[in-house]
Amino acid sequence: MDEKPSTRKVPEFCSLRYGLALIMHFSNFTVITQRVSLSIAIIAMVNSTQQPGLFNASTERPLAFTLNHSNRSTKEFNSGASVYEWSPETQGIIFSSISYGIILTLIPSGYLAGIFGAKQMLGAGLLISSLLTLFTPLAADFGVILVIVIRTVQGMAQGMAWTGQFTIWAKWAPPLERSKLTSIAGSGAAFGSFIILCVGGLISQTLGWPFIFYIFGSIGCVCCLLWFMVIYDDPMHHPCISVREKDHIVSSLAQQSSSPRRSVPIKAMVRCLPLWAIFTGFFSHFWLCTIIITYLPTYISSVLHVNIRDSGVLSSLPFIAASSCTILGGQLADFLLSRKLLRLITVRKLFSSLGLLLPSLCAVALPFVASSYTTTIILLILIPGTSNLCDSGFIINTLDVAPRYASFLMGISRGFGLIAGIISSTATGFLISQDSVSGWRNVFFLAAAVNMFGLVFYLTFGQAEIQHWAKERTLTRL
Repeated sequence: MDEKPSTRKVPEFCSLRYGLALIMHFSNFTVITQRVSLSIAIIAMVNSTQQPGLFNASTERPLAFTLNHSNRSTKEFNSGASVYEWSPETQGIIFSSISYGIILTLIPSGYLAGIFGAKQMLGAGLLISSLLTLFTPLAADFGVILVIVIRTVQGMAQGMAWTGQFTIWAKWAPPLERSKLTSIAGSGAAFGSFIILCVGGLISQTLGWPFIFYIFGSIGCVCCLLWFMVIYDDPMHHPCISVREKDHIVSSLAQQSSSPRRSVPIKAMVRCLPLWAIFTGFFSHFWLCTIIITYLPTYISSVLHVNIRDSGVLSSLPFIAASSCTILGGQLADFLLSRKLLRLITVRKLFSSLGLLLPSLCAVALPFVASSYTTTIILLILIPGTSNLCDSGFIINTLDVAPRYASFLMGISRGFGLIAGIISSTATGFLISQDSVSGWRNVFFLAAAVNMFGLVFYLTFGQAEIQHWAKERTLTRL
């Protein structure tokens, strides 16, 4: 792209747009904690997850003394909390149900957010998700069917919250600051995963697993209040923005102004290979990320044989690296662009390559180092960290190729990612239920293969120029 930065020195980290990034960071933090809360709580909710390699065995008589001790320890702390007999296959369905819900609303909410404004769409989604999180423990007592229904509806709400963000950034983010701003906002997901996994096990042992949902559901309600009070859809209508910052944002986006539209060039999008490259990247990226986010506590508990508290703490460590790499990757990407060291497409493909290749190598190595506690933890830390380098690659590529339709296309992109998440979650549950050792090995090998396919496809067809159908002049013939 040929956008030129403003010649006037405009404050960055003390500006309103960076304040917006921090608030969106908190919103992403809230959404991901509500999504991942079940991943750590389920270790206490379902006894069978305490038994590595014997997923279909009775939940009443663990064979290993150390595991039996861990199980008793958990019961001692939360004897009043219910325990359920959900098989690994059932757990896989529960985990993937939230992805089904997100898919149902990703595309329509992305399109509607572009027309009516993202503030209300995102805020409503965050509020609904928070309320349903509070209701989850009660739903579990009524049966697994209601839990699946609750998680599906919660996914629909989170789909509304995810896609509206790119509508906001299309109006708030200057081209040379996109990687920084979106990485600050996006790192909230990694930081949220770290927090929920780090303290979730402790909460479960001290207060009982239901309080995981009560605490983070309440935090979400507080975040909703902050969102509705501070966020505006564009800088032109924000009452607190300075004239200097407003002029900087508006002038930097002058070539990408997005006037109201009544239709979307669907046929042109379907024929656009650069978009398919982005969609394929999302599919590959989410395949492995969903496995890590969803099954990491279970993997650590079953392979490393640790209790729920230690499993939660160990599961949280990878997301420190993920959060750090997201922010640092965004800073480095914009540095390379602002200094004109690399072209935009080169930066996008470089970070996409690092974000797909490096975690694949770590995943392939995991089954061969399972006997080494330290090496396993190091590789598990590197997988989310290196994977999040994609945030400065194809993740924000829709803002380059079609900024006017960024929210709509982000909805489709995440839809592809969530389809991958549904398949990978269900497949993982099935594979590890057959045999723990070979099952995990097949899970990681398959994830690496999917990543490599996405990388080759993106390197071949990815672009960074605004597509002809996404330019302002195309409005006259839609």
